[in-house]
Amino acid sequence: MANGSRQAAWEFFGIELKRRREDAGITQVELGSRVFVSGGYIGQFEQAIRKPQLDVAQRIDGVLQTDGIFERLWKKLIKEQPYTEYFAHVAELERLATEICDYAPSVVPGLLQTREYAQAMFLAGSPLAADEYIEELVKGRMDRTRVLKDAARPLYWAVLHETALRIPVGGPAVMAGELDHIASLVRGRKVVVQVLPFAAGAHPSIGKLLKLMEFEDAPPTVYTEGAFSGNLLDEPVVVKRTRASYDHIRAAALSAEASLALIESVAEEYRPCTSAT
Repeated sequence: MANGSRQAAWEFFGIELKRRREDAGITQVELGSRVFVSGGYIGQFEQAIRKPQLDVAQRIDGVLQTDGIFERLWKKLIKEQPYTEYFAHVAELERLATEICDYAPSVVPGLLQTREYAQAMFLAGSPLAADEYIEELVKGRMDRTRVLKDAARPLYWAVLHETALRIPVGGPAVMAGELDHIASLVRGRKVVVQVLPFAAGAHPSIGKLLKLMEFEDAPPTVYTEGAFSGNLLDEPVVVKRTRASYDHIRAAALSAEASLALIESVAEEYRPCTSAT
């Protein structure tokens, strides 16, 4: 199912939820209290902004006596969702988040990427792809980065492993430009970036990409990504454990000032030396 048709299906889920709820004479707040979420969260389900967990869909069926329709829809839209579509909802949530925390173990996270860096990453993953396809991917990546330019941008905090600074994605010129871009965002006080140095040694989460997001009126989420797969979760226990892991990474990282100095130093290392004449 294409992204557009899947989104339309989620909109149907929301419309049907609203219709069934109103037919039962129950407000969003009342339904939320009976299925153990906030009324605002129910509203986000109805607007197809957020997607419920399976147990919430099952409890909605129980309260509204809908004979399992929302459980069946959930299984069709979530459980059978191809991995290539995993990140689509994460990108939606980035625009709604009040706080985003990234940990990147080997490459610069998407929200901090330049066009050239993103293009090099996509070409590395699909070396035989058509230019039009690569450009479509790059455009999507650049659209995501706009969230850091908005006046109402979220608080953004990233911890980059030093590996992400040292792998020459796209070559020296691209890396110099990428690190200059990060330094500019930091100096412009748009983001907070720390570097986890090689000297910090091993860490339990050192190889896992992590993204934590907080929201105004909805539970926080955690996103983890592996090879050709990703997981977006909002179970409180998982989010709490991931937050603790992220805090440990952040504590082991260099200070913001020392991190900026390292980023700028590595950027200079990528620049070609010019001979004196």
